[in-house]
Amino acid sequence: MERRLPGILAVALCAVTAQGQPSKPPVLDALEQWGQWRGPLGTGEAPKATPPLEWSEKKNLQWKTPIPGHGHASPIVWGDKVFVISAVAHGEKLAVPEQPAGAHNNLDPEKMTRFIAMALDRETGKPLWQKILRNAQPHQSAHESGTWASASPVTDGERLYAFFGSNGLYCLSTKGELLWEKDFGDMLVKHGHGEGASPALHEDTLVVNWDHEGDSFIVALDAKTGKERWRQARDEVTSWATPLIVKVDGKPQVIVSGSTALRGYDLATGKILWSCGGLSNNVVASPVAANGILIAGSSYVRQAMLSIRLSGAKGDLSGSDHVLWARRQRTPYVPSPMLYRGHVYFLRHYQAILSRLDAKTGNEPSGPFRLPGLLNLYASPVVAKGRIYLTDQTGATLVLDDGAEPRVLALNKLDEAINASAAIAGQRIFLRGSHHLYCLGED
Repeated sequence: MERRLPGILAVALCAVTAQGQPSKPPVLDALEQWGQWRGPLGTGEAPKATPPLEWSEKKNLQWKTPIPGHGHASPIVWGDKVFVISAVAHGEKLAVPEQPAGAHNNLDPEKMTRFIAMALDRETGKPLWQKILRNAQPHQSAHESGTWASASPVTDGERLYAFFGSNGLYCLSTKGELLWEKDFGDMLVKHGHGEGASPALHEDTLVVNWDHEGDSFIVALDAKTGKERWRQARDEVTSWATPLIVKVDGKPQVIVSGSTALRGYDLATGKILWSCGGLSNNVVASPVAANGILIAGSSYVRQAMLSIRLSGAKGDLSGSDHVLWARRQRTPYVPSPMLYRGHVYFLRHYQAILSRLDAKTGNEPSGPFRLPGLLNLYASPVVAKGRIYLTDQTGATLVLDDGAEPRVLALNKLDEAINASAAIAGQRIFLRGSHHLYCLGED
């Protein structure tokens, strides 16, 4: 498998005509954008960015813009715009719909909610537009640590895709014009703990994973029109895993983690190409891949991580030599792994303990490393310029170098809780707090 960029990177920023159709765009360097959760390579790396080392509420703060409502969806960046989505509760309290068995530590959907997408000017943070996409009472609760806007948007520079799970999938122009929308029904999430799998985009195909306690499926849509191309049933219960699209043996595959199996699908047809068991229940972390190696992990009740050689993978890979290595300790739960310079980095469950493994062999010559100054983390790690950025739920970000014994470079603190993963583009890092979107960079 060659290391190929996701399809969103092949499309440049477009102007949109009055008819809503894209015109010929100026070409942007795809590797300088952050058009999807986990960045341009899908690995957590910003390969051409030079973000700041230090910041605070007073230092290297370029702008700080209020974001209405709540959401753990990560910001994305393309060209001169930053895009975010949010859920804004409003009005009087309503009767709460009956919640599923086992619900605990949940937020009840007590009010009507506006599901919104918005764009901000990248340089100034000034809001450019805001679009209400739906106004409804959520049918199900979310965990107290979650929101009703936790799936991150994705863009190809022409169109923005905002996904709110049971509250709809929406395609907009980058000027905020609604182009099409799709309703897949109501998801029945285990314990009513909320929804969070982000859509994945490759060229003109958009993929949505719909794992829940009902009839689970994965679906591929025409990204321009929303027309369904294929739908494949999944023998899975609730997961929160975002699909990963990679090129294997010359053809793009969609790879999705699940409690029953990790699976690879042909992007063109939806055919299941291979599967491999071995992950745990309640899969949240999404897989990563580079140089023909896929790594997927999970952690709930039991811990599991697998590495798979993708070239030639067919059928059931469980126990085969396509499984390069496996481990059963310190594996990730909420934050996804990160790949960088031949190593995979991941957190134990969602605690401040970092492991660093050789991606090919799974060997761990040093570590694990306790992360000073951090508490629990929901945000996935990101990296640029040899610096690893780890942000915890209190708003603290620890910056490490990528050495065999990672060295602390800085510990930065903001005044808001942070659960969304960072976005990095150019000389800036963008962090979504509980009330504001921060743009941080050296003057």
